[in-house]
Amino acid sequence: MYVTNVRELKKNPSEAMRQARQAPVLIMKGDQPDSLLVHLDESLTQTVSGLRPALAASLYREGLMSLGKASKLSGLAMSDFIRHLGHLGIEIVTVDETTAYEVKDLSPWLS
Repeated sequence: MYVTNVRELKKNPSEAMRQARQAPVLIMKGDQPDSLLVHLDESLTQTVSGLRPALAASLYREGLMSLGKASKLSGLAMSDFIRHLGHLGIEIVTVDETTAYEVKDLSPWLS
């Protein structure tokens, strides 16, 4: 999936339209997904198969869906979905105040 931002879309909309012929184009506003550009000559089946990964990534990023459920929704294998998230700059592991405690609990298991 091709990812662009609003500024680049304004500079070169033709590139986004060319890319949309291959797969839906995700348009970012700042660091957040904002819109999706879909080529209308595609069949409905192709459009849905392209939209599923984008929707799943968005739901996962917002914390509304687990990684496993988002992977299933996307229709991709888990490893492919993780790669997809990486291409979008969406982190799989989030660090928060409980991370140090969780790592300490895992240390005996990893030794």
